[in-house]
Amino acid sequence: MTLNPHHGAQAAVSDPFGEHSRRHASLCRQIMGGRFRFESASAALLDLVDAAYAGLPPHRLPPAAPEFRVELRLLPRRAASPAAEPPPVRMQSGAGLLCGVMDASNYVVLAPAQRQALVVASADMLERPYHLRYELIEFAVFTLATRGLGLVPLHGACVGREGRGILLLGASGSGKSTVALHSLLQGLDFLAEDAVFVQPENLLATGVANYVHVQADALRFVDDAEVRRWIGEAPRIRRRSGVEKFEADLRQGPGRLAPAPLELAGVVFVSSQAADDPDVLLGAVPAGEIAARLCADQPYASGQPGWHPFQQRVERIGAHQLRRGRHPRDAVDALRWLLG
Repeated sequence: MTLNPHHGAQAAVSDPFGEHSRRHASLCRQIMGGRFRFESASAALLDLVDAAYAGLPPHRLPPAAPEFRVELRLLPRRAASPAAEPPPVRMQSGAGLLCGVMDASNYVVLAPAQRQALVVASADMLERPYHLRYELIEFAVFTLATRGLGLVPLHGACVGREGRGILLLGASGSGKSTVALHSLLQGLDFLAEDAVFVQPENLLATGVANYVHVQADALRFVDDAEVRRWIGEAPRIRRRSGVEKFEADLRQGPGRLAPAPLELAGVVFVSSQAADDPDVLLGAVPAGEIAARLCADQPYASGQPGWHPFQQRVERIGAHQLRRGRHPRDAVDALRWLLG
């Protein structure tokens, strides 16, 4: 066979964007009420997607959800991979597109109107699965679902039982993850720990219950040795804030993941402050203060479509503040009381 030395150059000219040269495998997952099709020529990237979304309860929201398409493309390793964590994602938008850019080899481009996204990552990012999954892949999934399904995106956690849920809000470090973890251990359904997405017209909440993030000092409140082992043997991740946490896979641990979206029965602002009376952890937020508290706690969500009907419905169901007690299970008892 005679090799043409100009073949590579000719291919680059005939297909400069690489549109026709890749054979893609695909997998489908039901996530947050939507059906997502992930396509890639990289088995490693599809394995990462599968690790993130396999085994989740297949939440469905009314009406029937459209299909979203996410293409994942793997580039060669960067010549000089940064020794420290990857650069933070910078956001851009225009011409109906949304972009999140780490660098020239790692970025996301979303076309919400077409329900499609392109995730591009360099091979060395496979060595940083937390950043690749959370800041690129999940960014695409969460944004497409939010825009395509009309959801309000919230930084918070959610637990519940028998189809009713409590939305846990509060600043980073306030204890939302700890309360959510102990709710799971005490028999409540676990819906989400870091990001909750709500249909504003009916307050149905959904999320991705794949991991829970726990600081090492929170293990002292976990009495069960098997649960401590499950968390203590989990990988450690480092947040952009510098806080290190265990990332424990909820699908391999105890408790029950919410099998379907939960209808919010209340909103709780979790506080890091100790209660004046350890037997009284909950205090009602005055109706006239709920809107301001919500906006202050959720600056991004408060500017999104659907925020005002969401806010109005929260004002109807009421909000509470939860202060710390002697043990996180006391907070779970307070949440049970709210659930009725």
